[in-house]
Amino acid sequence: MMLKDWPSVERPREKLLNQGAASLSDAELLAIFLRTGVQGCNVVDLARQLLMSFGSISAIYKASEEEFCTRKGLGTAKYVQLQACLEMSKRHLAEQLQQGYALTSSQATKNYLISELRNETREVFAVLFLNNQHQVIKFEKLFYGTIDAAAVYPRIVVEHALKNQAAAVILSHNHPSGIAESSTADKQITSRLEKALDLIDVRVLDHIIIAGHQCYSFAEQGELGR
Repeated sequence: MMLKDWPSVERPREKLLNQGAASLSDAELLAIFLRTGVQGCNVVDLARQLLMSFGSISAIYKASEEEFCTRKGLGTAKYVQLQACLEMSKRHLAEQLQQGYALTSSQATKNYLISELRNETREVFAVLFLNNQHQVIKFEKLFYGTIDAAAVYPRIVVEHALKNQAAAVILSHNHPSGIAESSTADKQITSRLEKALDLIDVRVLDHIIIAGHQCYSFAEQGELGR
């Protein structure tokens, strides 16, 4: 059935306008981005096929241009548009942090860290450096590892905290495995960093692990200051 023949309340654009973007499925959101289907396949069905082929929206974002353009209904123009959408989303979240909104909302901080780290295929350890009003000074990815681990050196974190004149930090790293839990190694490095940063009067407010769209917060789990 052609999309124009669907009841208006079921069409993705009308549904978004009437019920908000959060009401749409992944396929419906992707259909709005694609705009048109291909011969014999309406845009929603095309979106469903693409999600089945790639596995998820995140996988579509991570696809190389070559891989992206081999799929039916896609091409270089769509690839460029999608990457631009992704970058705009990152910058929007970054602006919220820079304007001081982030730490009045832990979810805004998590959303930003998810946008920065969820698509990394190897472990990345990053730090949000904060001033004494807990507003963001800078976000830096400091250490890169294999898919299993990243070597984190407290001395380097201390050097960057001093350089940025930080009063507090939020630590973060990703788990490419997709498991949002803290390991023994995660707990050990958090403790080492807390002790090292305490020597220069810099507080560790949290250590957030990113696993896809999920987060694990040391602060929420009562695992800081041990």
